[in-house]
Formats: sequence, structure tokens, C-alpha cells
Amino acid sequence: MIKNQKGFTLIEIISVLVILGVLAAVAVPKYIDLADQAKKSAAVGEVAEMKSTLNMAYAKSFMSNGSAPASGAAVITAAGLTSGTAVDIGVAPDIWNVTLTGAASQVTVLVNSRNADASYTSSGTWNLPQ
Repeated sequence: MIKNQKGFTLIEIISVLVILGVLAAVAVPKYIDLADQAKKSAAVGEVAEMKSTLNMAYAKSFMSNGSAPASGAAVITAAGLTSGTAVDIGVAPDIWNVTLTGAASQVTVLVNSRNADASYTSSGTWNLPQ
């Protein structure tokens, strides 16, 4: 017989596997929740980016024409976008599908998807400055 054998017993290996299984059962749902929250936050960030784009378009239109744009639709047009139509904005790998709808004094921003992944959704409104 060989003396001083080294290695793990079957019970030790099974114990480690059970501990890893318990950790995985706790960590996987948390990871899935974090991924969903990250998608929601990214979509909210895209809404904020569109509001910033509308602010810039409003300011440029105001400065170049000497008067403020009359409606939300005019601001969308000044931004080089189309009101009421879903458009793709950005470059790969971040292509956002966004719909801007202009009304009398506001614009509704709707983020539909990112790279055709419909779990990236959010909405917001941008109001004409007073």
C-alpha cells in the first residue's frame, strides 16, 4: 500500500458542489434582476440624451431665426428628425429605435428598443421653454 496518499474524499467534493449550487441559486436571480435594471437605466439615459438633443435644436433654431420655435414638432424638425415616426439613432453597436411625437408645447420621447432588443424601453416628455 502507498502511504501518505493525498487528495479529496468524495464527501468533501460533494460538499463543495452543494455549496456552489446554493451560491448559484442565490446569485443567478440577482444577476437577472441586475441585467433588467441595467436595460431600464440605459433606456432612461437614451431619453435624457434625446431631451438634450431637443434642447440643442431649440437653442440653435432660436439663435439662427431670432425667434423661438412655435411647437414641439418644429423642434423635432430642427433636430433633423421626423415627428411621429420611429427612427434609428446612433451607430453600431448602439442603435436605438426612438419615436418623437411633437405637440403644441411638448415632445413625447419613446424609446422602443436597442439593437432590436425590445426589453430596452422608456418614455419621457420634453417641454418647450417658457
